[in-house]
Amino acid sequence: MQLNDLRPAEGATQKRKRVGRGTGSGKGKTSTRGTKGQRARTGSGIHAAYEGGQTRMTKKLPKLRGFNNKFKVIYIPVNLDDIERHYDAGTEVNAETLKSVGLLGDVKAPYVLLGRGEITKPVTVKAHRISEKAREKIVAAGGSVEVLPYEVNKNLPRS
Repeated sequence: MQLNDLRPAEGATQKRKRVGRGTGSGKGKTSTRGTKGQRARTGSGIHAAYEGGQTRMTKKLPKLRGFNNKFKVIYIPVNLDDIERHYDAGTEVNAETLKSVGLLGDVKAPYVLLGRGEITKPVTVKAHRISEKAREKIVAAGGSVEVLPYEVNKNLPRS
């Protein structure tokens, strides 16, 4: 077998439909468009937003209300009861360890520590933000808190 012997499988290809080539072509006269009407005319067709005459959705929606702040930082919440459940005493809680236990999806994403629940173990917490109540509970349990600086990562998706 040579390259010039290769052919597509039987039935894998079809001839192109040549319309508008006269009545002898088998697709002549109306050129598969049917007879009369808007869609039979040249340059016809209705645009995608057309809804049969009723007011289209794009006109019903409000125009330019408010704005989206592209610099807004969305913090992923982590609560004290999550830390109590997943960590032992003396552990350092940071982005890598939070990801390893499934509390954080992306190591680069900023997270905030919130004060829901109680904590009894002394842990070292590194977070981008921390609520005052969470800070008080961690220090009362004998742990320590470090606030990390955070710069906006342009590659992270905004929601």
